[in-house]
Amino acid sequence: MTTRVDFYQLSRDPVDVTVAKLARKVLQAGERLVVVSGDDAQRQHLSKVLWEQGGATFLANGMAGGAHDARQPILVSDQCEAPNQARMALIADGQWRDEAAQFDRVLLLFDVAQRDGAAQLWRRLAADDAFDNRINKQDGNGTWREGA
Repeated sequence: MTTRVDFYQLSRDPVDVTVAKLARKVLQAGERLVVVSGDDAQRQHLSKVLWEQGGATFLANGMAGGAHDARQPILVSDQCEAPNQARMALIADGQWRDEAAQFDRVLLLFDVAQRDGAAQLWRRLAADDAFDNRINKQDGNGTWREGA
């Protein structure tokens, strides 16, 4: 199995806006998602932002460790595991976890301060046939596009 890793360098939009945009696309594709962050405050904030997307377009989610983890379309967690049977993980804190290799696809968000670490990770994963790296950049309109 090859894990596709999409690198997203945050520039125009903050992490919460980007997580909401990407989560919406994952759900529209009929997939489930695990959003991972080691920061409890960030997890709480991301969950709130996902719920507050407005009207009927809210993004239903739950915090990991609850009684209904398996039913959540989006599970917000500090662990890179999928009790909701997600095949996609979004790492919101920019910190790679080797457990992410169990997913079909990983969306790794990182900011300018994490750029060197992301570049090192890119090189490490590129040397391993188990990974397929992609870079995504945001244009001035806020649209993400795959490209070098």
